[in-house]
Amino acid sequence: MRVLFMGTPEFAVPSLTALVDAGYSPEAVATGPDRPRGRGQEVTPTPVKSAAEAAGIDRILQPEDVTDPDFAAEVSALAPDVIAVVAYKILPPEVFTAAREGAFNLHGSLLPKYRGAAPINHAIMQGESETGVTTFFLEPSVDTGDVILQKKMSIGPAETAGEVHDRMAELGAEAVVETVRQIDEGTVETRPQDDDAATPAPKIHDDDGTVPWSRSAEAVHNHVRGLSPYPGAWTLHDDTRLKLYRTRRAEGTGAPGTVLDADGRLLVACGSGAVEVVTLQQPGRKRLDAVDFLNGYSLSEGDRLGE
Repeated sequence: MRVLFMGTPEFAVPSLTALVDAGYSPEAVATGPDRPRGRGQEVTPTPVKSAAEAAGIDRILQPEDVTDPDFAAEVSALAPDVIAVVAYKILPPEVFTAAREGAFNLHGSLLPKYRGAAPINHAIMQGESETGVTTFFLEPSVDTGDVILQKKMSIGPAETAGEVHDRMAELGAEAVVETVRQIDEGTVETRPQDDDAATPAPKIHDDDGTVPWSRSAEAVHNHVRGLSPYPGAWTLHDDTRLKLYRTRRAEGTGAPGTVLDADGRLLVACGSGAVEVVTLQQPGRKRLDAVDFLNGYSLSEGDRLGE
């Protein structure tokens, strides 16, 4: 099998590594361009490029624009049997149709639920207790192709998006290898997605991070952990934006957003019930446990959080 692997972030690295370990080492890898990263803005390769080089893969494509005809020509010249896509850009048909046996994508949900750019975040924000990964053949419409296989995983009641992301990357690697193996052996059995059962998972924007204090404690808890650690849920205290990373449901009543306790713990009222804020951060400072945070930041019982 001539495999072309496409991916950029850390999420895609376990899939690339698993393919190499399973004997399906890609002929080439397509990934994002080297970019300035970190505080020093040093030009740095993507996690996938670093992993590919460590695995001895020397053909690495880094197009600025995947719709550039030159990129489609490069892919076609590679004559891949299959293209495996994990956390990469939306590809034009000129690229994904170049593979003899087809191109497939790994998606971080049990499609057709949570189609879109942020399936992990939205699943947790909606309070789901189960999610999973799906491999499907690419079609022009995003996340709509025929399903090849799915693998399920649970979501713990206190798990954050970051924690689910890391576990899912490993589960996804298993799915990618199994999918390539099925394509190689000619045993793939696909099924169409039910469009009527589809739910959206669009990209998270800054305004989406606002903590909805007027909702139930469970909804607030799910909102915070669904956006942790990135991009982070946030709320205002006067003019200061505080980022919240971990909460737990608690007993308490009061007007939504009211600080019920700021002595040794941070308890905030919701539309129904309350949450204890466990980990949070003020601008330009470290992320801290609430006890340490309260030692250096002035919050008092009766203060209001939110707009």
